Amino acid sequence: MQIPMSKNPTQYTQSAAVFQLLAHPARLHILDELRRGPACVCHLQAVLGRPQAYISQQLRVLREADVVVDEKDGLNVYYRIADRRSLRLLEEILGEAQPARRVEGCPCPHCTGQEV
Repeated sequence: MQIPMSKNPTQYTQSAAVFQLLAHPARLHILDELRRGPACVCHLQAVLGRPQAYISQQLRVLREADVVVDEKDGLNVYYRIADRRSLRLLEEILGEAQPARRVEGCPCPHCTGQEV
């Protein structure tokens, strides 16, 4: 009887890193919001009810892991999910993405009706 070869140990390490990223509640919430469409920091602040520095810190972790990318548009920087594998995991964990939403009091162009 021959035992099948397992995956490369590096693949397990990389996969574990993805699960660690998703295991953080704020990052999971940010990614859930980004599944709805690109968002700026002020929008994520309004949705999560957290300070800008905290949101930026979580986005930095996600950016460094190549899960999200940022794109500058005038004075605003918008974040979007760049990693398809993470999108598939989010859909499996959280279900289908809900439509984009506007948050009262959020000054971003999307929420004020100036669309991105």
